Amino acid sequence: MKNKAIFMHGTNDMVWKEIDMPAVHDKEVLVKVDTVGICGSDVHYYQHGRIGDFVVEGDFVLGHECAGEVVAVGKEVKNLTVGDRVALEPGKTCGNCEFCKSGQYNLCPEVEFFATPPYHGVFANYVAHPEDMCFKLPDNVSNLEGALVEPLAVGLHATGKGNVKLGDTVVIFGTGCIGLVTLLSAKARGAAKIIMVDVLPNRLETAKRLGATQVINAKEENVLEKIDEITGGRGADVVIDTAGAEITVKQTADAVKRGGTIVLVGMTPKDEVEFNFMKLMGKEGEIKTIFRYRNLYPVAINAIASGAINVKDIVSHEFDFEHTKEAFDFVVNNARDVVKAVIKIS
Repeated sequence: MKNKAIFMHGTNDMVWKEIDMPAVHDKEVLVKVDTVGICGSDVHYYQHGRIGDFVVEGDFVLGHECAGEVVAVGKEVKNLTVGDRVALEPGKTCGNCEFCKSGQYNLCPEVEFFATPPYHGVFANYVAHPEDMCFKLPDNVSNLEGALVEPLAVGLHATGKGNVKLGDTVVIFGTGCIGLVTLLSAKARGAAKIIMVDVLPNRLETAKRLGATQVINAKEENVLEKIDEITGGRGADVVIDTAGAEITVKQTADAVKRGGTIVLVGMTPKDEVEFNFMKLMGKEGEIKTIFRYRNLYPVAINAIASGAINVKDIVSHEFDFEHTKEAFDFVVNNARDVVKAVIKIS
């Protein structure tokens, strides 16, 4: 078996290499990768070579949203067999720190996360991964849907932290992939009104198609006045920022109702942004943050399999593996048209 991978080669460039087949340790499985989503973080690394303190040095493999087929198993693997289709949760954690032992393994300081320097990602034919981070897909869940389990887990974590419940009014800033899976998660939890805010008409249209009750184009309307109008001056029970823009982070304090909850998901380009904490204190509002997700892959897979959440309609573009660089360039240059792009490896 040959293992071919595509590497970032500086910014805005990629090169193909044939690499060694991964060694499969006792508790690992070898996965033939089938589908990989292009995440916003992949695009950011491709364009800028870094995200905060994470800096790409040398040639680097991107990609962390993936699904594929088990083709070999380590001798201590118990629950997966050759032929199983799996979604891969992309982080390997130490299992021994206080965060791992308390179930908050997403906070493990020793995590090795696909496509986060210095750990390579999965734009390759084959990858080895721990059995307990590979989750079997039911027959009625496709590999494309399996690759979208990763972003869906983020949306589920965000709405869970916000305690979105039946009858709630929810405002979501940002209609990229994470904003849309957060919309789907809020809808599945029973939110009565889901208001989506963005500046890209095609993404707002996608949000409406996926179940948003109202959309606001921030280029055409006064966002806070419109939220006030929709909610009758009450504000939203839960406000979730997935956009990671300085202005949207600020607006969460205005959009949330008294006693409501803000959840910050997107990371701003600047480490420090202005925020009106006094306004939030006057509302006795809560502000929460999330970092990735934890213990949610089985929930996400079951939600997709049951039909409670439909992730496949988020995908707007598919590309073959040999056109990976063209796919990245297309995503970079056509943000107005692309909602979610995926690469078919197999």
